[in-house]
This record gives sequence, structure tokens and C-alpha cells, in this order.
Amino acid sequence: MTDPYSIIRKYYPADNDLRHILLTHSESVANKALAVADRHPELKLDRGFLHVASLLHDVGIFLTNAPGIHCYGAEPYLRHGVLGAQLMRREGLYAVARVCERHTGAGLSAADIERQRLPLAPGDYLPETLEEQVICYADKFYSKTHLDRERNVEQVLKSLERFGEEGPRRFLGWQERFG
Repeated sequence: MTDPYSIIRKYYPADNDLRHILLTHSESVANKALAVADRHPELKLDRGFLHVASLLHDVGIFLTNAPGIHCYGAEPYLRHGVLGAQLMRREGLYAVARVCERHTGAGLSAADIERQRLPLAPGDYLPETLEEQVICYADKFYSKTHLDRERNVEQVLKSLERFGEEGPRRFLGWQERFG
């Protein structure tokens, strides 16, 4: 199994605020995803994959321009998932790459991208496998700006509204299944 911490150190070599934010957020997501797996053994989720992919799902944030979380790259923050996916493909982690590119919002459809003129290539970026869905679900409970807080369902729904109506509906389905 891949050591996600060695990959994080590769792209985040300095022990600084950005690496702290990434690790704290990603470990919270991993813990929540693993708790879903523990509550739902009938889903037969791959716990090892959940752990690795949760830790790496936001690996592309350093390439984006989000000064509030110490990211000083050139790309719009919305692209952190596709940028992380490119990095993970270079590492040979194709399934993790899919998680990276499909976790933004509650996933983004081609219609969402076109309607909102989002800076993404046309196509669907929707979580498909159960593991992709669980990581996307778990991610919605934690922000990178308030590392010490877990959002409640109402706060998650409010944060998803900006991406359209599909995201909150998708999240509520996951809440019913995984919550």
C-alpha cells in the first residue's frame, strides 16, 4: 500500500502552515470516512484505500491561488482537484486521481460546469464508486479555514448551494446512506 505521507512530503517539503492545514483537514476527512466504513460493514468499503485517498484528495491545493490557506499558486482554487489528479497520475495512483478530481462540491456535472462557466474541462466530475462517494461526503464536513470545527448537515448544505441544486440533493442521499 502506498504511503500517503511520503507523497505529501514530496509536494509539501516544508513543515509550514500550508502542510499543517492540508494534514489536519485530510486526517479529519480520513477519520470520518473510516467511521463510515466502520458503521456500514455491509458496504464492504476498502478501508486502506479510504485512508490513502482521503489523505491525498486535496494534494493539488498548493498549485492554486488561495492566500487564506497559504496557497500562492497561479490556478483558481476550484481546479485543485484536477491539478491533484494530474499529480496522482504521475505517481501511478489512478484511483486516487479519480477521488481528487471528483470531490469538489458534491461532485460537478457537465451541466454545472457549463452553466456556471467553471474553469474545468467539459465533462462530469461526479464520484462514482462507493469509496469516492464516502470521501466526498466526509470532506464536506471539514473546511481548511476552521480546522477545529466539524460542520453539521445544515452548514454542509449551505456550503453546497453555490454549486447548484444537484450537490445538496446528492449530499442528502449520501447522508441518508452513510450518516
